[in-house]
Amino acid sequence: MRLGTILALLLGLTVCCPAEEFVGDSETAVGPGTRAAESQRTTPLSKGEMLPPFECRTHLGNVWKSDDHLGSRFLVVYFFPAAFTSRCTGQACDYRDHLTEFKAAGIDVVGVSGDQESAQRLFAQHYDLKFPLLPDGEGRIARLFGVPLRKGNTIICTVDGVSLALKRRVTASRWTFVIDRQGRVVTRIPAVGVGKDAGSILEIVKRLSGASES
Repeated sequence: MRLGTILALLLGLTVCCPAEEFVGDSETAVGPGTRAAESQRTTPLSKGEMLPPFECRTHLGNVWKSDDHLGSRFLVVYFFPAAFTSRCTGQACDYRDHLTEFKAAGIDVVGVSGDQESAQRLFAQHYDLKFPLLPDGEGRIARLFGVPLRKGNTIICTVDGVSLALKRRVTASRWTFVIDRQGRVVTRIPAVGVGKDAGSILEIVKRLSGASES
């Protein structure tokens, strides 16, 4: 049995025949009257506001708590639509490639999407992502931040030669938040430039750190 098939079975993912396509409309907005729309903040979390405390199980099954990452380090919370899509993969790999610089600058990174834990685990393993991913299948974290949500769908992707169906109930927009050491939002980026996200954040944090030390 091929490695990809073994992984798919272990992770509870659906093996299927088509390769790398979308099923459904990922751009369809969550309409009025739905639970996601009703629970969402009326305005997004903005600069100067305090990060609402939250916790979630990571793609590895560990409990991640926002309060554990405040006090001495900056925190980047980035929302992405779906694992294994081209732009989300590029964004995740950009963070991966800058991770050493992030650690040196005192920055922790966490990614959030509506993917299932098993899909995120495979995504992290396949692309060697060394930072936590939070499966936000109900959009709870996205709503805390006021990040726009859309309907979820199913993505068909090929991993290690095996086609897998990855299902999501909700799809978060690609937004990034930078939280300072005191837990306050210092930057909100609602239109993230893939491939530029990590570098821009490094510049922002270095500038803020320099200002606080002068």
